[in-house]
Amino acid sequence: MVLAKQHTLSRRERQIMDVLYRLGRATAAEIHQKLPDPPGYSAVRAMLRVLEEKGHIRHEEKDLRYVFLPVITREKARRSAVRHLVDTFFDGSPQQAVATLLDMPGARLSDEEFDRLTALIDKARKEGR
Repeated sequence: MVLAKQHTLSRRERQIMDVLYRLGRATAAEIHQKLPDPPGYSAVRAMLRVLEEKGHIRHEEKDLRYVFLPVITREKARRSAVRHLVDTFFDGSPQQAVATLLDMPGARLSDEEFDRLTALIDKARKEGR
């Protein structure tokens, strides 16, 4: 399956996807209940249909209700969104993106976080990425 374009989601669609990733699977009513400042229930149902048409979610029937679940893993969606961000705002340069993140005000990392980043950089270097 081709990865759906994560960057084509509206704010509300992203919120719905966040709920589904947190819950794993949910009915329209459960999603509606978990949304911040939710729109009407019928609007949520309409957005679920759109997300399904876009290939982000699918549904299963259970006890005469639709249960919705993500088609792609959160990690794949995250990678797609970050790839789009890097391509769009950093000319495809992961180095520029990381430098920007580290230069952000308030971006304080713990020693453990620096160690983890160092290990990831070392691993990428050894693998020739």
